[in-house]
Amino acid sequence: MEFLAENHPRVIHFAIAFLFAYPFVELLALLLKKDYLEKAAHLILLFGVLAATAAVITGNQAADAASILEEKGAIIPFGSINEHEEYATITLVYFTALLLLRTFLVLKHKYKGYLKYIIVVLAFIGAYLVFETGDHGGRLVYKFGVGTELKKMEIEE
Repeated sequence: MEFLAENHPRVIHFAIAFLFAYPFVELLALLLKKDYLEKAAHLILLFGVLAATAAVITGNQAADAASILEEKGAIIPFGSINEHEEYATITLVYFTALLLLRTFLVLKHKYKGYLKYIIVVLAFIGAYLVFETGDHGGRLVYKFGVGTELKKMEIEE
């Protein structure tokens, strides 16, 4: 399972890119009234949810790996890890619910009118969640060195 933990930094950037780009494509589709942009937004949201699922799975494995490092003497900021994990889980659940809602509306041919505006607002709220999750994760790396070679060297000393 260490393979999954090691890939968290690689996987997470796909989720961030898709989920942060999604609201802007959704807004562009609304403003330009282009069907292909609506479909692209839907696909970007789907890929974002899939990437976020992989990111949460690899992140959970990374947190488990941090527990092992703590047993070997490393100082791990589990309070910050738990905050990051909570934001990540909330973000994943939020975007999954948004994907299900949007898919339902599209399949029932009700994705029109004011509902499009509501989806855009919800998408930008989700972008804020992505920002907060990334901010917490960034602090783990840049402030505490979690997941870096510095943290591994701390154990060897």
